[in-house]
Amino acid sequence: MAISKQKKVKLIAEYKEELEQSQGFILTDYRGLSVSDISDIRREMRPQGARFQVVKNRLLLLALADAGISLPQDWLIGPTAIGFCHDEVPPVAKVLTDAAKNLETLHIKGGVLDKAVIEAAQVRALASLPSRDVLFAQTLGTINAPATQLVGVVASGIRQVLNVLQAYVDKLEAGPEQAAEPA
Repeated sequence: MAISKQKKVKLIAEYKEELEQSQGFILTDYRGLSVSDISDIRREMRPQGARFQVVKNRLLLLALADAGISLPQDWLIGPTAIGFCHDEVPPVAKVLTDAAKNLETLHIKGGVLDKAVIEAAQVRALASLPSRDVLFAQTLGTINAPATQLVGVVASGIRQVLNVLQAYVDKLEAGPEQAAEPA
């Protein structure tokens, strides 16, 4: 069924708005997925700050041209659904990669991250990245490691001096006859 020119203009504007608001997007071939499978993917993507939408290839191509993004031509052949990543891209890549593993009919074509085209293998690599909070914690741990080691070294030196002083105090408290004996 053909869509009217007004509907096409509206869809192109909607795609352009999604592209502008997104950190990136991931293209998939959804051929063979049921409506409930697509709904499940959408449900998993919402908490990630993402949107999964079936698109018209020709209209998406026009929106991409307006945004200054060019994709390989074979990515816009056949049924295409796109995951718009409004927040972070790796969690969305993980949802789609997991869905592609569970649903043999879903195939990742590739994506765009900050206007740079990435292949399907790179999308899978993004999916394997830890979350942003974990990366921050790892970075902070790496930054703190030298300071923690320095504090440990200084503290051990102070502990040694205190142990020597404590031994001397214990020796003095034991009495003058033990203080005169050589150690």
